[in-house]
Amino acid sequence: MRMKWGLWLLSLLLGAAATGAWAAPPAHLALVIDDLGQTPLRDRRVLALPGPVALSILPDAPHSRELAEAAHAAGKTVMLHLPMDPATGPYAWHPGLPASELEKRLDAALRRVPHARGLNNHMGSRMTAQRPAMGWLMQWLQQEHRFFIDSRTSAATVAAAEAQKAGLASLSRDIFLDDDQSPAAVAAQFQAALALARKQGSALMIGHPHPATLELLERELPRLKAQGFELIDVEMLIALRGNRAMAAHGKAGIYR
Repeated sequence: MRMKWGLWLLSLLLGAAATGAWAAPPAHLALVIDDLGQTPLRDRRVLALPGPVALSILPDAPHSRELAEAAHAAGKTVMLHLPMDPATGPYAWHPGLPASELEKRLDAALRRVPHARGLNNHMGSRMTAQRPAMGWLMQWLQQEHRFFIDSRTSAATVAAAEAQKAGLASLSRDIFLDDDQSPAAVAAQFQAALALARKQGSALMIGHPHPATLELLERELPRLKAQGFELIDVEMLIALRGNRAMAAHGKAGIYR
């Protein structure tokens, strides 16, 4: 009897190995495309990307509302790309503005981008270093049941740390795909994202609707599953990470 059970267990193990039933779980990737609502042709290409790609839309772009409506209808995650100093314009946040003016600009921006489930900063190298304003924003988002993504446009950002203190659903960007817009540089950054996801289990990429970026994503996103990656929604990645900082952004899960 023991021999029969041993043979059965051996056959089970061999079968699992052959079918990949016990293969390692996939590494997870999430993707946000910023600066949308400016050019319908580029917007449509982003909207057509396969999988749960989040669209972050500028409130002062000429096509922001129509893109937000189209993205929502297509089941995509809509985000507000909130301008922050040194960005300018009627919706931009700047140091020194009172909370009442910050809220007024935020409310107006959200009216321009309906269905926004969360937001990330557009520019903001100065503004995201302002702890009182970031603390106010995270408390406001918590009350409104929206999430926040820190684009990390500055090493001095305190936005993610304030989001964590508030218990807000949030993430920090791991990889910018296209600071350098050349095809070779974008491809290198995409590979860096894959390598980071393999190392730490997940990676959050932010890109922009540049020609090289769109060409790479149209080509590479359909290939991810075969390479052992799963593209997931940003809100799923928030849940997966449980608001904990990755090693590059903090220590023991706490943002610096």
